[in-house]
Amino acid sequence: MKRKPIYKVLFHNQGNLYELYARRVSQGSLFAFVEVEEILFGSRGSLLVDPSEEKLKSEFSGVSRTFIPLHAVVRIDEVEKEGTNKIVALASPPGNVTPFPVPQGPAGGKPDRG
Repeated sequence: MKRKPIYKVLFHNQGNLYELYARRVSQGSLFAFVEVEEILFGSRGSLLVDPSEEKLKSEFSGVSRTFIPLHAVVRIDEVEKEGTNKIVALASPPGNVTPFPVPQGPAGGKPDRG
C-alpha cells in the first residue's frame, strides 16, 4: 500500500522562519497562495516538550487549512518522514532599518543599453 506523502514547508512570517510538516500542499483556489492542509504534529507520548512546536500547535489549533502567500514560501520538500515543526527567529537588521525592496529584472534577458 502506498503511503501518503509528507511535505516540509518553510515560509517567512513576521520576522520568523516557520517549518511545518503536512500531508497536503497545493496551489489552492486563492491566487498567489499555497494551500497547506493536514498539518502534522509530533506524538504526545514524548516526555520532551519543544516550546516552538507547542506555540505552533496553539497557533494552528482548529485550523483545517491555511493559505500562505506565495512570496513568503522559501521551499517545499517531499520528505520520507515527519520532523519537528518549529519557529526560528531570523536575524533582524540593526536598529529599525528596513531594507528597500529591489525590483527583479527580466529573467535571462540582457539589460537594454538604448
